[in-house]
Amino acid sequence: MDLTRQFDINDEDGEHDHFVQIHCELLYAPDQLLRDLGSFTSWFFHDSDDNIDRWAEALSGRLEALSGRKPTEINIYEERV
Repeated sequence: MDLTRQFDINDEDGEHDHFVQIHCELLYAPDQLLRDLGSFTSWFFHDSDDNIDRWAEALSGRLEALSGRKPTEINIYEERV
């Protein structure tokens, strides 16, 4: 699982220059339950019309398979996008 937070970086005039993403990647020992989850991406943007509670609730079912598991590896890194 890759938890990512994106930041808008502005230039000295206050104009958008680029984005930076900070990743916290949690790796788990593979098993069939986790393989069955497949791959998916979900983003939440505060300036959208989406409701954060609905968004979090939709994710909770997918994340349930990780309950009680400990990651085998944790990687934290920054990426310019």
